[in-house]
Amino acid sequence: MILLVKSHLCWPPTLHVLALLGLAAAGYAFTGLLAQRRAALRGVESFPGPPAHWLFGNAKQLKQDGKAFDRTLKWGESYPYAFPLWFGPFICLFNIHHPDYVKTLFESTVPKDTFIFSFLEQWIGEGLLVSQGQKWFRHRRLLTPGFHFDVLKPYINLMSDSTKTMLDKLEKYASGNESFELFEPVSLMSLDTILKCAFSDNSNCQAESGRNTYIQAVYDLSNLISLRLRMFPYHSDFLFYISPHGFRFRKARRVAYRHTVEVLRKRKEALKEENELDRIGAKRNLDFLDILLLARDEKQQGLADEDIRAEVDTFMFEGHDTTASGLSFILYSLACHPEHQKLCREEILQTLDGKDTFAWEDLSKMPYTTMCIKESLRLYPPVPATSRVTTKPMTFCDGRTLPKGCHLLASVFGIHRNAAIWENPHVFDPLRFLPENVSKRPPHAFVPFGAGPRYCTTPLDHLDWVTMNKGYSYTV
Repeated sequence: MILLVKSHLCWPPTLHVLALLGLAAAGYAFTGLLAQRRAALRGVESFPGPPAHWLFGNAKQLKQDGKAFDRTLKWGESYPYAFPLWFGPFICLFNIHHPDYVKTLFESTVPKDTFIFSFLEQWIGEGLLVSQGQKWFRHRRLLTPGFHFDVLKPYINLMSDSTKTMLDKLEKYASGNESFELFEPVSLMSLDTILKCAFSDNSNCQAESGRNTYIQAVYDLSNLISLRLRMFPYHSDFLFYISPHGFRFRKARRVAYRHTVEVLRKRKEALKEENELDRIGAKRNLDFLDILLLARDEKQQGLADEDIRAEVDTFMFEGHDTTASGLSFILYSLACHPEHQKLCREEILQTLDGKDTFAWEDLSKMPYTTMCIKESLRLYPPVPATSRVTTKPMTFCDGRTLPKGCHLLASVFGIHRNAAIWENPHVFDPLRFLPENVSKRPPHAFVPFGAGPRYCTTPLDHLDWVTMNKGYSYTV
C-alpha cells in the first residue's frame, strides 16, 4: 500500500500536468489583460466619460433595444468632442463625435482597427476594405481603372433594369395603405445590380429571393458577423468556432466560396483568347471582373488568385449591403415627408422629360433630390461608425493627447446629429445642403463615406461629383 502511494506521488497523472499548464496560461493571459486595462485607463484619463460597470463596462447601457444611438447622443451632450466607452473590463473604444476631432483622425494615416475587421476578414479576406499598408496601395492602384466614369456610364441601363424589377414587385403595395418592410426588396435589387454591373451575372436573384443558395449564404454571413460583433463571448475564435453559429458561418462561407470560384473559373475561360482591356471593351462593356483579372502593375505582375477572390467577395458584400441600407432610408425619409417627396418627384419627371430611364448626364440635373439624399445620409448613415487604432500619440485641436495603441471609434451618427454643429439635428431638412449653408459648417461635419486617405465614394454616393467632372471615383 505504501509502495503504491509512493508510486502515485512519483508519477503524477498527465491530467494534473495539463491542469497546471492551463492555470499558468490563464494566469499569464489574465496578467496581460490587466496590463491592457491599466494602459487603456492611463490613455483616456484626460477624457471623462459615462460611468462604467467594473465588469460589463458600458455594454449593458448599449444593449440591443433600439436606443443605443440615442444614449450615445445624450452622453455626447455631457462630454463634448469625445469620450471613452468600455465594452467589458478590458476593451475601451474612444468615441469621437465632433468634426474638429474627427478631422485629426481622418487626416492621419492610422490604420483600421484589426480587432473589429478581423471578423469580416474570415469571410471576405484581405480586400480593399480590410487590407493595410503597401498591399492596400497596390490593390487600389490596380483597381482604380474599374471606377473611371467611362466604365461606369454603361451601368446606368443595368441599374434601371434592376430597379424596374423591384418596382414591379412593390406595385402590389401601391393601392393599399399598410406599411411594409422595405429593406429586403431594396437589398435584393442592389445585389442584383452589383452582380450585373461588376460581374456580368444575370442571377435573377430578385425573382428567386430566398431560393438562391448563394444569396442566402450572403445574408447568413452578414447576419452572423453582425451577431458576432454584438456577442462578446463570440469575440473568441475558439468559442465562436465550437458554437452552432460558428458552424452556420462555416457552412455559408463554403457556399459563398464555391460561387466565387465558379464565377472566376468561367470568366478566366472566357478571357483565354483576350488579354487586353481595350480589345475586350471594343466587343462589350468592361466590368469589374475583367479589370481584376487583367490588371497589371509596373512589373507586369497581376493579382494572385487569393487576392482576386478577396476583392470579389469584398465588393459583393460592400457593393450591395451599405447601398441597400442607404437607399432604404432615403425612401423611408421621403415617405415620412411627403412634401419633400412631391418636390423630388416633380424634379425627376422634369429631368426625364418623357423618358422612362435616366441617362448619365441627367444625374447632375436634380439638385433638390440630391439634397434630400444627402439629408437622409446625414440622419441615417449606412456605416454609422468606423474604427482606427493609433500607431503613435495623437494630439487633438484642444491639446489633449491619446497615446499609441488606443482604439478609436469615429461616430458618423454622432457627428451628423451633433447639436453644436447642426441646428435641430433630428429634423429632416434638405435645405441644410444649399451651398450657402454648407459653407458655414466645418468640412468634416458631413462624412457619410469618411474622409482622408481611405475616403469612400462612387458617383451614386455623390451625384454632384458628376457636375465636377472628376476623372476617377475611388472605392476603398
